[in-house]
Amino acid sequence: MKYVCTILSVVGLLLFATACKQQPQPQVADTSKEDKAAKQMLQGVWVDELTGEVSFRAKGDTIYYADATSLPAYFRVIGDTLELGRQGYLLVTLTDDCLAFLNQTGDEVRLVKGDEEMQADTLSLPQPQVLQVNEVVQRDSVVMYGGERYHWYIYVNPTKYRVTRTATNTDGVEIEKEYYDNIIHVSLFQGKRKLFSQNFSKKMYANDVPEQFLTQAILGNMQYTHVDAEGFHFDATICIPDEASCYVVETLVGIDGNVSMRLLDY
Repeated sequence: MKYVCTILSVVGLLLFATACKQQPQPQVADTSKEDKAAKQMLQGVWVDELTGEVSFRAKGDTIYYADATSLPAYFRVIGDTLELGRQGYLLVTLTDDCLAFLNQTGDEVRLVKGDEEMQADTLSLPQPQVLQVNEVVQRDSVVMYGGERYHWYIYVNPTKYRVTRTATNTDGVEIEKEYYDNIIHVSLFQGKRKLFSQNFSKKMYANDVPEQFLTQAILGNMQYTHVDAEGFHFDATICIPDEASCYVVETLVGIDGNVSMRLLDY
């Protein structure tokens, strides 16, 4: 790598004496306004100082990440803070070729400007994409209850409704990812007679799932469990993608076609 950033010392929490080979550290004159010169220094492709792996590209006022599943984020520099998306990160070093800042856990992230080939390659980073968690899923079965034959159907249908969730990338920086939510259709027949037919979305479970969780979650699945005197029992799972956190809400379809819900597990 052409440039190497060297941190000489750290005094207290906010004072850093730093040096970068071939480049002096700029002075921030006005901490109340955006530092246009600092934003200009950040333009281009930045890579990890040790591994050489691309971290992001700064273009205009937007950061584009190397991970195609991470959404671009607006950025600016105010005083000694790099404001990236909704978070602020304390700058340790910023020159034309060296960047160091403290991430959300207080660890230092040290990056250097990529080589000329990286800077010239406008296709070096993948285009951001919205993730689809499920394919179309169709399930059905026939069950007997009270001497009658019933047939239930479940259709998990991916939609174009986008759900945004926050996460932390390998640099310890908060990023956002987008996923397509699902609509799940449930039908119930007694012989040829339709007893029930309805689409379910995650909003229908707002009484059982906290709003803060629900905004970042998708309606992942619906499973039939059993039938009894109350009706037909289906378990809906509402999950934050790529995390183990899920709510399981029982969705009860009565013989009369009425629906009720009850939280089972978290």
